[in-house]
Amino acid sequence: MLTNQDFNLWANQYDQTVQLSEDNKTYPFAGYKEVLNIVFNVVMRQPQSSILDIGFGTGVLTSQLYEQGHLIDGLDFSSEMISLARKKMPDANLIEWDISKGLPESIKAKKYDSIISTYALHHLTDEEKVPFIQSLLLRLNDNGKIVIGDIAFQTRAAHNQCRDRSKEFWDEDEFYFVFEELKPRMADFSHSTFTQVSHCGGVMVLSKT
Repeated sequence: MLTNQDFNLWANQYDQTVQLSEDNKTYPFAGYKEVLNIVFNVVMRQPQSSILDIGFGTGVLTSQLYEQGHLIDGLDFSSEMISLARKKMPDANLIEWDISKGLPESIKAKKYDSIISTYALHHLTDEEKVPFIQSLLLRLNDNGKIVIGDIAFQTRAAHNQCRDRSKEFWDEDEFYFVFEELKPRMADFSHSTFTQVSHCGGVMVLSKT
């Protein structure tokens, strides 16, 4: 599993790595731009909203929302990625944080119109994901949404098929979303939808109303 230091070393090459995988339509980033575009469009339904971005990386998506006038709080594991993102979003509230510890106290004191996460939550085990996502429910304003774009699958069969065709690169230390297994455990949310974007990428939208 990648450590904070690994992500710091990867920071300057991260976007190029993503681009290469997307261009070749290979795991893990096939469909990356479309995933981000769907997340962007969901959030943009409410102008100048308050957003918490969990795992914003170099700020590819978050900076676009920032430029549209949204108020950004962000959490990320890597100080180097935060440094790159801060150049794009000088007034955003960007915090270095390990989400395996939950949420920082300063974030627990706030509520948001949208909570987004792209290609970050797969670092949590399936047992960690559920309580973490449920904790985000308490941070939503009325009519707020949680939007997660990640390496994700509708079914376990689709997950296994992707794993088998990507054996050379498959990361056994990461834990990818399987929506049909997660949905029954998300009873606190009134609505949940999943859109499969590519053979290894998808977007989940959760809301309490």
